[in-house]
Amino acid sequence: MIKTTNLTGKFLIATPAMEDPRFSQAVIYVCNHDDDGAMGLTVNKTKGALNLSEMLDQIGIDGAVRVANSPVLNGGPVDMNRGFVIHSPDYSHDNNSLRLSDTLMMTSTKDVLEALVADNAPKRAVMAVGYSGWSAGQLEQELAVNAWLVVDGEDALIFDTDMDSKWTRALAGMGISPEQLSTGGQA
Repeated sequence: MIKTTNLTGKFLIATPAMEDPRFSQAVIYVCNHDDDGAMGLTVNKTKGALNLSEMLDQIGIDGAVRVANSPVLNGGPVDMNRGFVIHSPDYSHDNNSLRLSDTLMMTSTKDVLEALVADNAPKRAVMAVGYSGWSAGQLEQELAVNAWLVVDGEDALIFDTDMDSKWTRALAGMGISPEQLSTGGQA
């Protein structure tokens, strides 16, 4: 299969053609996309009512959260016991942080969780549990059947806590309203 453009840093917006109910109306930030596959975090679905301070308390990290006490995101169905923090680049831990863009980094080690209650906390951070993953060529196949729309990722949408409107706002960034999407995934 011919590889599409690298989608790292883009949002995938689920269309009605998305057959997997776990991704219905999902907005996924693509953290990495290469010939081996893709990895992203769903940024508009939460782990119930769990927020960042409660999550840190559950894993034994004490202290007041120094960033917005945002909801914990359900990053996707893969590796549901692993956490990922997307954060501003003012916090970086050597080789443990992955640069996603000029304004975003991702860290999945415990040190970033400890930093969230310390003086070296990033200015902005959101935590996701689990991730969305695609094997080589899988995402390209889903794009070919119009399961996803692709748009540039926006930091504001990632960190926004209004989960209910993120899908609609991501579509609006493309000039599309939900009513314009048919069940066949055509806009």
